[in-house]
Amino acid sequence: MALRMSNNAQADVLICFTTCPDDTVATRIAENLVAKHLAACVNILPNVRSVYQWQGKIESENEVVLIIKTTQMRYRALQSALTEQHPYELPELVAVSLSAGLPAYLDWVVKETGKAS
Repeated sequence: MALRMSNNAQADVLICFTTCPDDTVATRIAENLVAKHLAACVNILPNVRSVYQWQGKIESENEVVLIIKTTQMRYRALQSALTEQHPYELPELVAVSLSAGLPAYLDWVVKETGKAS
């Protein structure tokens, strides 16, 4: 499969991170984001330990990390979908812009997230 590299694919692609309380929630969110073309791919990394301060207390929880590949254009819709279906009162969602990547992969991310859902 040949993909044509857009000039801005590198600048358009974002890697987003979020955490979920368990694999069931993580899988549901990941599948929903991919089905709606809000993400081209979501990696599910199980069994991480998060330590954070919440409401004045140090917390330590086992969580599941999602690594979400999307684009600038789809970020707001992804953010909305994630916050609607996430069980946390304040879900983590951070996005990182890319400085480099395999051009064909970046094109694929742009193509997959550009489809109508």
